[in-house]
Amino acid sequence: MRTTTETSRTPAERVSDLPRILHEMGEAVREALARHRRLGNPVAVWRDGRVQWIPPEEIPVEGTEPEVEGR
Repeated sequence: MRTTTETSRTPAERVSDLPRILHEMGEAVREALARHRRLGNPVAVWRDGRVQWIPPEEIPVEGTEPEVEGR
């Protein structure tokens, strides 16, 4: 549900709200990882200059921060 404040913001104002964008992206990643783990699907990550597959049982559980190269 959108609030009056959200609908009154211009598109330019909404896309420049970096903290909110990063929060929502993090939520989306957590949801996707949880879905893959629950369904038994592996996920691909980029490590050491190549793609590696993480089996579902090794996917980080909800509430943990996924490993991000370069941080």
